[in-house]
Amino acid sequence: MDKIDLLESIEIFHELSEDQLLSIAQICVEINFNRGDKLFTEGDDATHVWIVVEGQADLRFELPGGRPTSNDQTVSSVKAKASVAQILGWSCFIPPYKMRLSGYCVSRHCKVIQIEKNQLIKRFKQDPVVGYSVMSYLIKVVGYRFQQFQDAVAKNMGENLLSGW
Repeated sequence: MDKIDLLESIEIFHELSEDQLLSIAQICVEINFNRGDKLFTEGDDATHVWIVVEGQADLRFELPGGRPTSNDQTVSSVKAKASVAQILGWSCFIPPYKMRLSGYCVSRHCKVIQIEKNQLIKRFKQDPVVGYSVMSYLIKVVGYRFQQFQDAVAKNMGENLLSGW
């Protein structure tokens, strides 16, 4: 599958024309990871948008003292082709432009597309329709992640209430 076909199959790019997809494809970098590999680290400068196209990545809090993380610190899992949950790194558009969590490959193999923020913004300025389409989708991702966070907080509070009885 070439990059245009791959991008066309990703929900964030569904509304783009072939020329618009070609413009985005030119700034995409494909990266492969194996189980246990770290994609990025909490606190790193957020300079890229990441799209999981194969496998699964977990978003986790880092533990103090450099201790290894586990599924217990997982806030969200991002699987390829999952509705709005396949995009990572939207922090690159929000000050202070730092990664809020760490990303880990948890499947045997994980393929991601990495797009540098400044190159993407340049495309948005050249074609505002691309910018509107992509940013509208990213807003859905942010809303979805916020809902996941609310659900996790509610579950934790409920468990604390029940265990306190």
